[in-house]
Amino acid sequence: MDRSLALELARVTEAAALACGRWVGRGDKIAADEAATGAMRQALGLMDIEGTVVIGEGEMDEAPMLYIGERLGSGRGPAVDIAVDPLEGTSLCAKGKSGAIATIALAPAGGFLHAPDMYMEKLIVGPAGHGCIDIDAPVGDNLRRLARAKQCQLGDLTVVLLDRPRHEAIISAIRQCGARILLISDGDVAPAVATGIIGSGVDLVIGTGGAPEGVLAAAAIKCLGGDMQARLVFTTDEERQRAPQMGISDLTRVYGVEDLAGGDVFFAATGVTSGALLKGVRYFAGGAETDTLVMRSKSRTLRFIRSLHTFEHKPGF
Repeated sequence: MDRSLALELARVTEAAALACGRWVGRGDKIAADEAATGAMRQALGLMDIEGTVVIGEGEMDEAPMLYIGERLGSGRGPAVDIAVDPLEGTSLCAKGKSGAIATIALAPAGGFLHAPDMYMEKLIVGPAGHGCIDIDAPVGDNLRRLARAKQCQLGDLTVVLLDRPRHEAIISAIRQCGARILLISDGDVAPAVATGIIGSGVDLVIGTGGAPEGVLAAAAIKCLGGDMQARLVFTTDEERQRAPQMGISDLTRVYGVEDLAGGDVFFAATGVTSGALLKGVRYFAGGAETDTLVMRSKSRTLRFIRSLHTFEHKPGF
């Protein structure tokens, strides 16, 4: 795929961030998500791609825009899978908390796992930990191997996971090893990306979160040269019955990065509220400033883009 797609994706996530950034701290996560979704869909429609949404806002009867199976783009470019989360961290945005982002990934058609909207067990590290992790091994074993690979002490490692009751056993195991813990309320894609950014302070992401977010995380991890293992978590008979319809036959399979995001992958994220990875949208008279990260797996180039937007030339903002 053409490398110019990277800049086009930056425009897409910037549009989503600018649209929902007006809703930061206003307590309405639905309105914020709708604003981001509408702006992202409009921007995607202008791209020269033949795109199909495989990770989106839900099924067609649940989501009016960016629904799974929706076709987007001019139809004049490459056939691609699209994975989106127009506003990752809707509650973070609504409450004015740090770490909300607008994010998107592209892969050649068939490149992304068509993950059902359910839970996924995840274990994620950056490039230094590639080949060191085993989702079936005890937490302590993974941490000790990672510490050896990074040539540091266990106490130097920082592990990020969602602050949920289901993670109590994992939290206890991490504390027994002496590693540091950062509990987050929402949004595990940004911390996953941070594992591959030098100086981010995040070494490992672990725990159970959304499967669609897992595919987006895998796209980023592939671009960074990191490592990830994941397994779908089925909580109801309905989910088990639905899996074959999504092409999933082995319900216990452990997925690697290539299984989740194959081929030449592009990833972009723009900050909505400021976090460790990206600054949020900053508005000024007649415009705004955004911070965006764009990556491509083929070149493993990371670009941090600081953009100044003049609303006079951006109708609708």
